[in-house]
Amino acid sequence: MTESSGPITAPFDGISPQFAGPLAHAGAGAAVLGRATVGEHAWLGAYAVIRADGHYVQVGNDFHLGEHATIHISHGLYPTHVGNHVSAGPEVVIHACTIGENCVLERGAVVLDGSQIGPGAIIKAGSVVYPRSELEGGWIYEGSPAKAVARVMPEDLAAHHEQTRAAGAARERAPIAGAIGELDCFVAPTARLDGEIQAGPEVGIWYGCYLNAGAHRIEIGRGTNIQDNTVIICENQDVVLAADVSLGHNVTMIDCRVESQSLIGIGSTLAAGTVVESDVLVAAGARTEPGQRLTSGQVWGGNPARPIGAMDDRKRMIVARTLPAYREYAARFRATEHAPLNA
Repeated sequence: MTESSGPITAPFDGISPQFAGPLAHAGAGAAVLGRATVGEHAWLGAYAVIRADGHYVQVGNDFHLGEHATIHISHGLYPTHVGNHVSAGPEVVIHACTIGENCVLERGAVVLDGSQIGPGAIIKAGSVVYPRSELEGGWIYEGSPAKAVARVMPEDLAAHHEQTRAAGAARERAPIAGAIGELDCFVAPTARLDGEIQAGPEVGIWYGCYLNAGAHRIEIGRGTNIQDNTVIICENQDVVLAADVSLGHNVTMIDCRVESQSLIGIGSTLAAGTVVESDVLVAAGARTEPGQRLTSGQVWGGNPARPIGAMDDRKRMIVARTLPAYREYAARFRATEHAPLNA
């Protein structure tokens, strides 16, 4: 895959990203947006996204963000802070949290809102740090929720940095050669879409997303948001996303249907033929089984996904708050000029 001359950048609320110096690397499709400050010698993999719209993002020196990895904030609530010499592997999501210096986040790890990770911690591949967790530095954490499993030895930490920075992207996709018709919604300039895709007004298809309808069709209802680095593929049937659905960052789904007023959490995987009924919250990092139906009024989590609680007013408010925030983001970015960093 060819490299870009610099990440795509765009301001938010009139504030453009700030860089302490030249980047060490920026892969094709990398994007840094809004109120982000990035330290010296940052390395951004292909389709890596740093998006600081509803709050700010502050990243230290010698930062490595792997391919298809995402950094975001919580609207008006939590910023994101990343310390010096942090290594985040492919498909990692760092969301509205604080990562201490010298930490390693392996492939597909997710750190959620309000969490604080102490210096020198290692978050193992695929682990999920639940919201508002406080993890002491100097430990290896694993699982969902992530729990301490061993002390970090200095030589282990150096090796984990090296391995994480050398890791390739599991979901690397070739550039799309075809084109789709004009959509009356926000499609980020680094999103890749192919085949028959129908999207209603106020839809947002965000940075690094990959949508491939193949020989079928992807239907996206009004106001639905498909957040950064999400992958949607049709293999044997259409994908249908109803109106007012939220798909979190780095979601993967094949041949699925999701009904209105449901939220699919960060880093989730919906296996082929999954049906998500209305009024469902799928927890971050959950994985369904092929053909599974997630029934209404429940929170689903785990691997394989199972009911772990009932929807209540607080959880419904999470879904309700996400929708207008993303519509506002989409409207602003749609009206904003994007440019390479060195333009």
